[in-house]
Amino acid sequence: MDIETGRVKLTDLASCGGCAAKYSAARLEELLAGFVPVEAENLLVGLAPADDAAVYRLDDERALVFTLDFFPPVVDDPGDYGAIAATNALNDVFAMGGVPLLALSIAAFPEELPMEMLGAIFAAAEQQVRASGGLLAGGHTIRDAEPKYGLAVVGTVHPDGIWPKNGARPGDALFLTKPLGTGLNMQLTRAIRWMRTLNKDAADVLRASEPNAVTDVTGFGLFGHAHEVAERSGVQIKLESERFPAIDGALDLARKGVRTSGDPRNRDFASAHVTTNGLPSTLEALGYDPQTAGGLLVSVPAERGPALEAEFSSRKLFIRRIGRVEEGAGVAVE
Repeated sequence: MDIETGRVKLTDLASCGGCAAKYSAARLEELLAGFVPVEAENLLVGLAPADDAAVYRLDDERALVFTLDFFPPVVDDPGDYGAIAATNALNDVFAMGGVPLLALSIAAFPEELPMEMLGAIFAAAEQQVRASGGLLAGGHTIRDAEPKYGLAVVGTVHPDGIWPKNGARPGDALFLTKPLGTGLNMQLTRAIRWMRTLNKDAADVLRASEPNAVTDVTGFGLFGHAHEVAERSGVQIKLESERFPAIDGALDLARKGVRTSGDPRNRDFASAHVTTNGLPSTLEALGYDPQTAGGLLVSVPAERGPALEAEFSSRKLFIRRIGRVEEGAGVAVE
């Protein structure tokens, strides 16, 4: 890195990037277990149990969805970094069934970074917020040796239209709306394209299908987030490994032993609840790979599945059925 000449690689300034920088899910569960859940009639989603965002009811027709997300650089291009960080935060609102309304920047940067780089990060984030249907209206910036950027986002949802993690039912089909492998593939153009893709269009289609449970697959990986859905819904999730979608190149990198710093943390969190039944190590790595701005994991009544796939196809949107929900507990990978 040479800040004085402007030759700056953002990833050189970060110890880890994207959602791989998340605090260990296992330690986070231990930490939050010490908090007494807030008892408030209008707090529809808080810490009991926690979900992708908090939801607070204003009246019979409106509820606020509130979330925040930020992380160190995942890529070197400042525009890509700003867009990806914004997308990752905005997608939490879509994962709850909501629509973004307003966002504020959360920023920490070395003072020595060129102003044009910072401007590109903010501009790309603002563009993503507008594309989501919201407005970027301010924020807070501090000095820090390691760059960090993200958003606090407020959205709206009908109180009866919230998509929780704990609603999966036996007989449901499971779908994923983006391929896996952004952690393994992070610097490649194809991965960047997926990380910049908002889940807005996918959420718009899903509303007509009335899903039982939805979450976005991010830092805890497919297996970690599937475990959360299974545990909170009191069901078993069966994943069909031959149907796992992967970004081009991800499995090749996994075969070469490439892993992110989030991989062992995700295994610590979920492996006791995930039965892999001799799954090849490459597919196991894909399942534990921390995703940044990943797709939606959707549990929907099986009879609605074909129509859902047809609608996604007609709009040229990605979707893949990857499993089903059964009686039982945990996650089983076939």
